[in-house]
Amino acid sequence: MHIKPLSDHILIEPIKEEEKTKSGILLPETAEKEKPEQGKVISVGPGKKDKTGKFITLEVKAGDRVLFTKYGPNEIKVDDKEYLIAKEEDILAILE
Repeated sequence: MHIKPLSDHILIEPIKEEEKTKSGILLPETAEKEKPEQGKVISVGPGKKDKTGKFITLEVKAGDRVLFTKYGPNEIKVDDKEYLIAKEEDILAILE
């Protein structure tokens, strides 16, 4: 299934980092963990319209690795895969 975000929405695949304690113990998947804050942009919407009706394009593009707010994006599940849909304002930075 192909997901095409609308407006200034961005489809993100979260990057789940391996959780390890300071002493080197790996935490299992069942352990309570923080929500991911990094992800890979899968697709972006056309942008927001300004007052004149012209689209203002988004600064991020497909393939970018981004840092986003922890609780801003909405979680969705498509074909047993988890994604996040965020507004451009939820994106804090592009990681290079």
